[in-house]
Amino acid sequence: QVQLVESGGGLVQAGGSLRLSCAASGRSFSSYNMAWFRQAPGKEREFVAAVSWSGGGSTYYADSVKGRATISRDNAKNTVALHMNSLKPEDTAVYYCTARVGATPASTARSYGYWGQGTQVTVSS
Repeated sequence: QVQLVESGGGLVQAGGSLRLSCAASGRSFSSYNMAWFRQAPGKEREFVAAVSWSGGGSTYYADSVKGRATISRDNAKNTVALHMNSLKPEDTAVYYCTARVGATPASTARSYGYWGQGTQVTVSS
């Protein structure tokens, strides 16, 4: 089992950047696929980015953030980070860190069994 705690959200101007961090506690962090999802008011939770547990940490991105986001993990520190730049008002959402045991990451929320409490990101225009 793994516990996840996000940090780094806040208010950012459009065009700016942010770094979200997720600290994991528990056993075998390196064996989990890690991902970030987000949920805006009135919308479903959507995939943002993921990094695999194997293969050198392969990364995956939603089309909406591709080229603007970078996900990374540090297995020695049990952390995963999400850097985003060129932020847009439509990036405003609660961002969640999540973990999944399996061969590869997934892009559907139901595939993940462990979730953090979320951190609010607000992008002002």
